Amino acid sequence: MIEDKKPDYMAMIDKAWELSNLVRECVKKEGREVPIQEAVETYFLPSGLIDIDKTNKESGSPPKVFFTNPYGLQYRPEHKDWIPFRHGPV
Repeated sequence: MIEDKKPDYMAMIDKAWELSNLVRECVKKEGREVPIQEAVETYFLPSGLIDIDKTNKESGSPPKVFFTNPYGLQYRPEHKDWIPFRHGPV
């Protein structure tokens, strides 16, 4: 029997939340706001999840960081944090 391997969307969204929470914890620990560029360079890029080309082309305002999977993180200026969003097909 051939098993149909489906993408693990829950694991993808969990990883997005992990990165979001990492930045939130660093803000709390350091007692200062982490600027957007610093969050991208220090936390998001090293994760290996970022689609750099798509992020550079489509980030917009408020900023978005696109993952190579159907998810990403969007900055919420009113809360000064990042939350997951889905940019791929459902």
